Amino acid sequence: MATISVGDFRKTLKVLLDGQPCEMLSVEFKKPGKGQAVYTTRIRNLLNGKIYDNKYRSGDSLESADVRNADGMYSYFDGTDHIFMDNESFEQVGLSAAVCGDQMKFIPENTECGLLYWNNQLIGVTPPKHITLEITYAEPAARGDTATNVTKAATVTTGGEVQVPAFISQGNKIKIDTETGTYIERVNE
Repeated sequence: MATISVGDFRKTLKVLLDGQPCEMLSVEFKKPGKGQAVYTTRIRNLLNGKIYDNKYRSGDSLESADVRNADGMYSYFDGTDHIFMDNESFEQVGLSAAVCGDQMKFIPENTECGLLYWNNQLIGVTPPKHITLEITYAEPAARGDTATNVTKAATVTTGGEVQVPAFISQGNKIKIDTETGTYIERVNE
């Protein structure tokens, strides 16, 4: 494995920390009046999502993580795992629902996703940032609720539930932010 000197630390760098792949979220350089320069880093473990705040001094280094990105397609949910197809090898790979997170409730089958591998094992998925879905159920708007920003729960075709403005009705198509699960806008097609 290649080692990365502290001077080469940067955001999005993939490194090994305690034998597990991690991604640097931020790197801050500070040079005190006396002594060595200090690099303050915020690092996220790619396997369990934990965040670490570490400090490194000049001369320190970390091993680079053997992480690769690939294009894939979401196939289906088998009850415990979300199954994806790697577009390069056409291999079916699964990732547990706990690792994928809540964002998958807005991802329909046959959607392009980014796949993240470590040691040839799938460890993460990046779905599209925004997705357009149709409303399958929404309560009718109450009369007089148009003066304020009133929201109501609506169900989309994938089964996910999102808060939408009162004017949205069944059959409308909406754009959703998959990371936060929030309504962005109504889509006219």
